[in-house]
Amino acid sequence: MVARIRLYLDLVRFEHTLFALPFAYVGVLLASRGRFDAAVWLWVTVAMVGARTAAMALNRLIDWKIDALNPRTANRHLPRGLVRPAETLLLALAGFALLAWSALNLNPLTARLLPVAVLFLTGYSYTKRFTWTCHFWLGVTIGAAAAGGWIAQTGRFEPAAFALWGAVALWIAGFDVLYATQDVEFDREHGVHALPARFGVPAALGWARALHVAAWLLLLLTGVLAGAGVWYFTGAGLVGAVLVYEHRLVRPDDLSQINRAFFEANVAISLGMFAFTLIDALTR
Repeated sequence: MVARIRLYLDLVRFEHTLFALPFAYVGVLLASRGRFDAAVWLWVTVAMVGARTAAMALNRLIDWKIDALNPRTANRHLPRGLVRPAETLLLALAGFALLAWSALNLNPLTARLLPVAVLFLTGYSYTKRFTWTCHFWLGVTIGAAAAGGWIAQTGRFEPAAFALWGAVALWIAGFDVLYATQDVEFDREHGVHALPARFGVPAALGWARALHVAAWLLLLLTGVLAGAGVWYFTGAGLVGAVLVYEHRLVRPDDLSQINRAFFEANVAISLGMFAFTLIDALTR
């Protein structure tokens, strides 16, 4: 049983929850203004685990045959037969159940937004079949976690929540564009729509840089709108430095550091921003 659970966690790349979950906590911290509600933190955590599990399980299931054709992804669990499609679907449904359970236990707005969340979490895997803007769909979907943390705390939308949502959405879209540069030839050959396949690698890297500049500016705007303190803006400054480092790792003629830029740099951004926002909340 333990081995099977580990297999399922590996299937959905559970460690990638570190991209979105810290920003959901950032939303809670900025919205709470120093108040701590253990129930909100618990249900936000359950919601994020459920949403991430459901989205990744569905992504693996929907893209199963495409993954089997791509040498980079042919070693994934479904193409290799390590898990069955029915198991993957049940895992996705279990994730959605956790998301629904948490939404219903938070507040009326999170409950009303549940169908919208399910639509976006399910739809991403299909967007790459017809539009190169699929990266933005992914960004909006994952970025909603940050706004979700704010709504979980307050039960309403506010300008700072939209700014934080936009910052995370553009950050995610930018590094998803970087990640997609690995599959340009495969995507073109098999009709998979992605920005690098549509415009080429050099243009895609330019898009990613522009998206990350805009994301950083929105992160600063979030702090202004939320009345954050010096520690928050210190964290935002360090995020800017990590983004510069991330883009220095990747060049049109050398994509060998993509995985390092994708995982290490972006985990540092999410965990670092959460840590500095937490310090800001505790010291104010």
